[in-house]
This record gives sequence, structure tokens and C-alpha cells, in this order.
Amino acid sequence: MITRRTHVALLAASLLLTGCGGGAVASTQGTPAPSQETSDPTPSPTPSPEMSVEVAPQQIPGLGPKTWAKVPADARQAVVVTGRGRDSSASTVVLYERTEAGWQAGASRPAHNALKGWTDHHLAGDLRSPIGVYTLTDAGGLLKDPGTELPYDHGVGFTARGTGFEGEPLAGSFDYVIAINYNRRPGTTPLDWTRPLGAGRGGGIWLHVDHGGPTHGCVSIAEDHMKELLRTLDPDLHPVVVMGDAASLAR
Repeated sequence: MITRRTHVALLAASLLLTGCGGGAVASTQGTPAPSQETSDPTPSPTPSPEMSVEVAPQQIPGLGPKTWAKVPADARQAVVVTGRGRDSSASTVVLYERTEAGWQAGASRPAHNALKGWTDHHLAGDLRSPIGVYTLTDAGGLLKDPGTELPYDHGVGFTARGTGFEGEPLAGSFDYVIAINYNRRPGTTPLDWTRPLGAGRGGGIWLHVDHGGPTHGCVSIAEDHMKELLRTLDPDLHPVVVMGDAASLAR
């Protein structure tokens, strides 16, 4: 019988062979009565307009109708990854949280995506990150759980080796990861190799620790930001990632 430890190690080896895997609202109610000649020289007061109230947007900025339609109605957390360009490996990450007032944005963080940018039809080895909206249900890493509410798989299967596209060491890249549910089975370790769309459509697409250069298909941010994200994401709030270049997200 193959033990879970052996199975995870085999999965990790396969993974490493294929890559990283509102505005102001104001109104005036009523208008002054027309002026009339009277013996009283005191002018009638003019009603004041209502005070403007700043509210959070009810829709996440930058997302067009096609993208917004894919965001689940029950999602209360959205990690928005906005690429600088269709063929760029530079992007930013912002965590939005939905409150009674609307969607509140967190800090903007620099990030990397795949070497060749973005694609609507990701294929294994194309060196592009998949555009879309995907749920976030599972996490893991080489280092111990930093305090996340997501299921966390801790083990040596997350060891990263070798160098990146710019010669940078990959060691530590998988210290913390969050599996992006593109072509994978939710509810399993990020190391699970099940590919519902087939192996040709790629997989192993994660949020992980940045190594200072482009990825094979994943999205990477600084280690401190990964830890912060892991501690903030709450499965009860049905978190998703919305990812793509800015022009594609605006569709």
C-alpha cells in the first residue's frame, strides 16, 4: 500500500517537473418658493442640500460585466490580481472584503505572474497565467501553518529547488502556498495531481512566496504578504481570486 507520505512525495516530484505550478451621493429635496412682494423685507431661507456620504463601491473597481458575472454571489473576500499587460509578468494584488457598506480594498502589493503574461485558455507549459475567477479553499507549505483558517498541508513535498527565469534561486517559494482552483479538485492538498480538465490544460497554479522573477503560471507575492493573506482568508467568507491583465478584467 502506498502511504500518504509516499503519495505526497510523488505528487510533489511531478509538480516540480512542470513548473510552479461609490462615490459621493448628494441630492436636494424641495426648491425655494418663488419670490413674492410682501411687506416683510426678511428673505425666506433656502433649504440646504443633504450631506454627501462616501460609501464603498458595490462592485469591485476594474472589473467589467463579463468578469463580474463570474464572481460568486456568496463571495465576501476577493484577491484581485491585476496584470500590467497581456504579455507582462508584473502585476499587483489587492484583497477586497465585502462589508455592509460595500467592497473595501486592502493594500496594493507588487506581484509576479507567468513569464509570458496571461491567457484565456491556459495550456501546460505555455508560460502564461490563466485569466478568470477561481475559488480558494486549500493551502499548505514547507513551513508550519502561520495561523490560517484554510485547511493547511504542511510537509517536505513543498520543497522548491533550482533557479528561476532570471537566475534567482527558487528555494523558499513554496514555504507558503494557496491553491488556486484552476483545473484541480477543491478540498484536497495543493499537491493533489487530479486534473479534471486533463493534464494538457496545466495545473498546480498557486499563490506562493515571490522569488524575485516571473513564474511558470502562478502568482507570487512577498513572504510577509503571503502570511498576512493566509491569516486573513476565511473559508466562511467564500474567498476567490480574480486574476488577469487589466484589459481582460475590464471586459
